[in-house]
Amino acid sequence: MTDTLDPAQLQAALTAVHHAGMPGLFAEVRDDSEIWRGAAGVADIAIGRPVTADMRHRVGSVTKTFTAAAVLQLVDNGEIALDTPIGHYLPQLVPGERGKAITVRMLINHTSGLAEYLPYAYPSLAGFPVVAKTTPKSLDENRFTKFHATDLIQLGVSAPAVGTLGGTPGVYSNTNYLLLCQLLELITGTSAEKCITANVIERAGLRDTELPTGPYVSGPHSMHYEAWFGMIDPPVDYSVFDMSWVGPSASLISTVADLNRFFGLLLAGEIVSHASLAQMQRTVPVISFEGKTIDYGLGLHKTTVPGHGIYWGHDGSVWGGGALCMTSADGKRQLSLVVNMQRWNRIGATGQPEPHPIDDALSAFTQLVLRG
Repeated sequence: MTDTLDPAQLQAALTAVHHAGMPGLFAEVRDDSEIWRGAAGVADIAIGRPVTADMRHRVGSVTKTFTAAAVLQLVDNGEIALDTPIGHYLPQLVPGERGKAITVRMLINHTSGLAEYLPYAYPSLAGFPVVAKTTPKSLDENRFTKFHATDLIQLGVSAPAVGTLGGTPGVYSNTNYLLLCQLLELITGTSAEKCITANVIERAGLRDTELPTGPYVSGPHSMHYEAWFGMIDPPVDYSVFDMSWVGPSASLISTVADLNRFFGLLLAGEIVSHASLAQMQRTVPVISFEGKTIDYGLGLHKTTVPGHGIYWGHDGSVWGGGALCMTSADGKRQLSLVVNMQRWNRIGATGQPEPHPIDDALSAFTQLVLRG
């Protein structure tokens, strides 16, 4: 890893992602005290308004690291225990033998066996994970739908189990994190949004980060263009969307600067205790939404870059928006990146998403950052 950042090289690699088909993207890279921010492309295709590196953006499941941190703070305070069954705290939501067997830890690292509720809440996604059997119809139907978390949890708990309870590989599921939000509310006596805001967002000094209460992204921001594997052509803006379908498990709005600040503080042991951070960094194999096996801890992804060590972070996706955060184990090198289009891969003859030039360009940019 080099000691300095090459701004021209980083900008060229970022611009290449735009030229490959991404409407707009922006990033912040940190190397010790050195900081580079860059942007490429447009925030609004219709008028050509450019993206800028200080824009606010929906970052999807990057939120889960914030949620996990709030839960680990309760562990630090002795108010809950990682290996206590969730049925001890929330027997009405996970009743019976499953409630006695699924622990808080299993929810945070996705080894609970609880299914994802989204294909049940959004009927046009019922064919998932076979994307060729889905349509984006439910996105439009639910743009302003106000879901109740307990109803979504019920859908996930009632669905057939996935994976092996407590075993590996785990299976990624938003049901787990909505339950964790209910646990936060039970223990703190306030909403999960308020708990995470006070104890994580404000504690980290993040001035441009929030869990929204309405369907709008406030402040300077980009459109969020959803392509749904070529079924929405041209892609449609979904930046205005009621996020109660994921709640405080994936609704965060932030900036690349705030995200790097948060992950830097978290990995320095300044958000949760060093003991809890060690728990967060105990990983198991988990099957992601995309069907890939990832190393997942308690709200943290682990990525090993050959010759350049370990990176910790999380990625996220919402309708039309995506984010990636990675911080080296020593905290010196950081990347936060957001893109304003999602599911750009079209469905091929096999019924599966085909490779797209954006994939290679994004990979080249991230490898440039991580390898230095």
